[in-house]
Amino acid sequence: MGAENNESLDLLSVFLTGIPGLEAQHGWLSIPFFIMYMVAIVGNSLIMAAVQADSALHEPMYLFLSMLAISEVGVSVSTLPTVMGILWLDAYRINFDGCLAQMFFIHTFSGMESGVLLAMSYDRFVAIYNPLRYTAILTLPRIIFMGMGITLKSVALMGPLPILLKRLTYCHINILSHSYCLHSDLIQLPCADTRLNSILGLAIVLATFGLDSLLIVISYGLILYTVMGIASGEGRKKALNTCVSHICAVLIYYVPMIGVSVMHRVAKHASPVVHTLMSSIYLFVPPVLNPIIYSVKTRPIQQGIASLFSCKKGLI
Repeated sequence: MGAENNESLDLLSVFLTGIPGLEAQHGWLSIPFFIMYMVAIVGNSLIMAAVQADSALHEPMYLFLSMLAISEVGVSVSTLPTVMGILWLDAYRINFDGCLAQMFFIHTFSGMESGVLLAMSYDRFVAIYNPLRYTAILTLPRIIFMGMGITLKSVALMGPLPILLKRLTYCHINILSHSYCLHSDLIQLPCADTRLNSILGLAIVLATFGLDSLLIVISYGLILYTVMGIASGEGRKKALNTCVSHICAVLIYYVPMIGVSVMHRVAKHASPVVHTLMSSIYLFVPPVLNPIIYSVKTRPIQQGIASLFSCKKGLI
């Protein structure tokens, strides 16, 4: 039985879905999608390059921002081949192992993004609660340790997903509901018992997104409590202003995720286009908007990016 299953997996292909009802418009739709990918990849890459090149940006806040940019580039690069392949080449078919690999990287980088947002909320709390010891608490070795911990946690949690899916039996045409491979889609395909996969998937969601979002809320509760203790109104305003970009990043990340979850439970019979667009917003919008928000709201990042281009002009 195991040999037969392995043989069937070698021959198995998964068929992805574009935007339902708009297949004839894929050529035009590829333009905004391509622009979003370029903005996400180039924008986040510029932030990483600016932080690396400018010693003034070697502070905890900007190092965490660089980690966020890495995870968002990872999410974008993970979905780009299949999404643009469908829009440009009508390439709906993907090898099963390739689909599992894409699923692993999408979920791993998404988990890293959530973990980095939590680390950034801790960074803001330390900066406001104990500003004099801010750099003494968040030293470079500790930041590196936190980054490695976030990465290892995400890889360790997501690693079993493709392994368990590989062990199952697939015995019918395998059509997914998105332009990329997600675990929630793939566990609908086997004709074997998938309870273990479903339980593990739920446990991972609770251990990453659920726990991270709860701790972010607690962090901001402590931040508000600390800010209320500041005597001057100007001081309170200044302290809260340092959190605006991060709050926007948290909302951009978690609100679409909650929206997708609610749609799947409350609006199951809604148009497939609505479900596709909601899922696309969840994966595509944060990597596009976050570099724009941080570039607009954070002057040191603006100056760091500007210095990159001034250096290039000097070399030319």
